[in-house]
Amino acid sequence: KNGPHKFYFVFLLAEKVSAAWSVTFENPDICALRGSSVEFRCLYSYPDEESVRQTAWDKGKIQNGILERVRLSDLPSYNGRFEYQGDHAHNCSLVLRDLQEDDTGYYFFWFDTDKFGRRSKKSVYLSVTGLEASVRSNRVRLGDSVTLDCRTECQNTKIIWFKDGRPVAEPTFQAQITDTGNYSCAFEGIESSQSSPVALDVWYPPLNVSVEVNCSDPLLVGSSVTLTCRGSARPAAITYTWWYSSDVSNSSTELPVGSGQVLSISSVELTHTGTYVCQAENRVGQSRSAQLLLTVE
Repeated sequence: KNGPHKFYFVFLLAEKVSAAWSVTFENPDICALRGSSVEFRCLYSYPDEESVRQTAWDKGKIQNGILERVRLSDLPSYNGRFEYQGDHAHNCSLVLRDLQEDDTGYYFFWFDTDKFGRRSKKSVYLSVTGLEASVRSNRVRLGDSVTLDCRTECQNTKIIWFKDGRPVAEPTFQAQITDTGNYSCAFEGIESSQSSPVALDVWYPPLNVSVEVNCSDPLLVGSSVTLTCRGSARPAAITYTWWYSSDVSNSSTELPVGSGQVLSISSVELTHTGTYVCQAENRVGQSRSAQLLLTVE
């Protein structure tokens, strides 16, 4: 008889069947980098008396203002880019490769048993984003403060930095000579997918300026001598000035005797005896070498 007790029994049976199956996503909110791969880790369960015949993943697409589920296998843009890692038991994991920004959206799992077809009520939401590395100023001076910035739409993700492929300890630092290079950022755990690099150029005045001597020993009257100004600078030194003093004990008597990185004297005389100093200058500043004593015999 179709009395109230029968309807109540059918209701309880439906509740029991509904409670006996489930789909669980390990991480229902995933943010991944464009071009990388991602895995939707998933487990599903169903009554012991049932056996699974088919499985599939769907993507939610808005059509006419309604979220509809479309099989990944029916979407040409996913051809060759997804792989079902699960089975017909309890694993329903899926891998998506070569992620594109259009892959952003909701993903649902579906499975069919010998009695019922079921689809997950909940979903995995995937956000596909890019990474953009930037620095406030691409050109800084030695000792300036540098802050690296990595822009992304992903939240609660740890960003790590690389300089010319090597890890960077902190994104904020005082500029040193060795900090010149190309910087890129990545998500921790998927370091292989990095942003396009941003260049940092650390400028500094001439450092370690010294004079290199090329002459006979001893330096005799009539012989030649070549003095070369050496040092490190960024940008390179553009102005060199040579200073000479006949009074070794008094540098205030220095006189300019030449310009250019190299000072050559083709035939030295006794009056060339004295101290020589090279001054190198670039757009950042200038530095002088220590005094070099030349003695002509």
